[in-house]
Amino acid sequence: MAKKESTFLNMVLTLFLVTGISALALGLVYNVTKEPIEMAKLQRLKDAINIVIPGADAAQVSEEIVVPAHDGTGDLLFYEVHKDGELMGTAIRSFTSRAFSGYMSVMVGLAPDGTIIDSNVLEHLETPGLGDKTCKTVSDWNEQYVGKNPGEFDLRVKQDGGQVDAITAATITARGYSDAIQRAFDTYMKYISEKDSDEHTAEVTKDDSPETDNINNK
Repeated sequence: MAKKESTFLNMVLTLFLVTGISALALGLVYNVTKEPIEMAKLQRLKDAINIVIPGADAAQVSEEIVVPAHDGTGDLLFYEVHKDGELMGTAIRSFTSRAFSGYMSVMVGLAPDGTIIDSNVLEHLETPGLGDKTCKTVSDWNEQYVGKNPGEFDLRVKQDGGQVDAITAATITARGYSDAIQRAFDTYMKYISEKDSDEHTAEVTKDDSPETDNINNK
């Protein structure tokens, strides 16, 4: 009996030892690879922003600003790019669920007035050779959006009565890509409108509060 107990105890100790060593090894690997992985992710983000706002790599890019989509479908990420104190544009990580395979993420660069500086797909599950033409490394299809202001340019594909040339044999993909850009534009316009309104309210409050101003000036 004692021999059996000893064998069982040895098995438990061995299992504990193996598990402990494995956990330690995983922890060490995580600590070693964590920083390079984070740096690689940051570099990919910088590259994506620089594609949609050329020159962003030599400018100041804000930390990400989480902005609820205008239609309540989720959150978009804004990155404001400034150079010499002036806003060059805002890179917006937008999305759509209307692509052929569902979800698609698109980075859109908008000028202060909402004009599209450029755009490029970030993530997609579209058919290789067709839907992946939304990516600049595959084709120049998305160049047609450059310089267009969605307030004047109809982002729907021509098959739906809009002005966008669809991708041959991948109309749904083009429809989804345009949807992501439209979401970025609509959310951006709402964002700056609310921002301007808040700043105006703050100025009015300041002007209408002389006692507070006097206290601050003492």
